[in-house]
Amino acid sequence: MKKRIVLVLLFLLMFTSNAFAQPLQYTVVPGDSLWKIAVKHQIDLSEIISANPQIKNPSLIYPGQKITVPNIDDIKALENEVIRLVNSERAKKGLPALKANWQVSRVARYKSQDMIDKNYFSHTSPTYGSPFRMLETFGVSFSAAGENIAMGQRTPSEVMNAWMGSPGHRNNILSPSYTEIGVGLAKSGNRRYYWTQMFIKP
Repeated sequence: MKKRIVLVLLFLLMFTSNAFAQPLQYTVVPGDSLWKIAVKHQIDLSEIISANPQIKNPSLIYPGQKITVPNIDDIKALENEVIRLVNSERAKKGLPALKANWQVSRVARYKSQDMIDKNYFSHTSPTYGSPFRMLETFGVSFSAAGENIAMGQRTPSEVMNAWMGSPGHRNNILSPSYTEIGVGLAKSGNRRYYWTQMFIKP
């Protein structure tokens, strides 16, 4: 399978369908809201709403109610391994570890899926625009940000080797300017993997 990565977009100090596993069943407890449930499972509120068409008013749920929660634990495990490998590379250079930010990972996952849905491979999305504008659209604030993308690599180690072999991507991974990271993986219908790394400094 042909692997492609493109040169990194790196701008500082400026404003850049996964197949789910068996869904989880969550029982609402007092004080819950769909937003709190989404945050608890680190997925988007829209995904919770889409998975529960029986809920006519998303603002109205009650204790004891059963909520279907999309299960992307397999995807998250691969994304988290990429983050671990990033911090391993940073440690070799004496750099502090990047903090995993699940909200940034959510944005990165949407970017990877968007590349599949819109059939493109670029830092600029026809849907969301630049990575910086996309982060802003999803409510992520930052003073510095960068993005790496890749397509075709099947494992976290394979995609990290590709990025580390490219000066631009490696510079993002080892940049002292960033403090947080999100990684998003999406798989196309023909099982091609699309990867997005997003780096930020709040």
